[in-house]
Amino acid sequence: MWPVRVFIFFSAAGVVLAQRSYTPGDVQDGLRLFVANCAACHGPEGDAIPGVDLGHGKFRRASSDADLIRIIQKGIEGTGMPPNNFNDFQAGIIVAYLRDMAEPASRSALPAGDAAAGKTVFEGKGGCLACHRVKGNGARLGPELTDIGSLRRAVELERSILDPDAEVLPQNRFFRVVAKDGTTTTGRLLNQDAFTVQLFDARERLLSFSKSNLKEYTFIDKSPMPSYQGKLSPKELADLVSYLASLKGVDKQ
Repeated sequence: MWPVRVFIFFSAAGVVLAQRSYTPGDVQDGLRLFVANCAACHGPEGDAIPGVDLGHGKFRRASSDADLIRIIQKGIEGTGMPPNNFNDFQAGIIVAYLRDMAEPASRSALPAGDAAAGKTVFEGKGGCLACHRVKGNGARLGPELTDIGSLRRAVELERSILDPDAEVLPQNRFFRVVAKDGTTTTGRLLNQDAFTVQLFDARERLLSFSKSNLKEYTFIDKSPMPSYQGKLSPKELADLVSYLASLKGVDKQ
């Protein structure tokens, strides 16, 4: 993980034409760098800086992907956009993600939802607190969601709800251990060394296993989260996405 942060990219004006093709893998890797280094200032939709709209591919100081890469690496003198320690590949996959953000086909067709109603879905019908935690309320098995709205776009939140297996971030993958007697345990991997595996299981227990007593231990590729496809009405889904997008962190007193 790189310690730098990308702050103010560009001011919106003209639309930059894409100059090269990117793979889905490039886009996903670019997403991770964007979330880790850029979203804190630009927001997950790329529109948190007044006059800047990364999510719609509008830039004032760039006319090619090469220009974007140069700005990401070198910054813009006299502005809040500093130089950053990204190599060409890293800057390039951030551009890949920005291009994907600007694709109309990647955007959600959901109507605007009601965040208050979405909270009711989250805590009630959705049963989300059984795995997730928001502002100190809920379980710790799944990812903490208190600031998810500052990290993920609405379209990505919708995709995670309907198709959880589409993208499982490395830190969210579950781990499975199988004892020699066939007993299987799954949970979040807390630590693994040469001799032991430590898990946090669905009952929120901290468990330690000796590798000498295991016949298998491995990450699980699929998400432990169930799909809500067909389980929520379009309005309930829109409300739930709106609620999650509204979660920007713990309110400061």
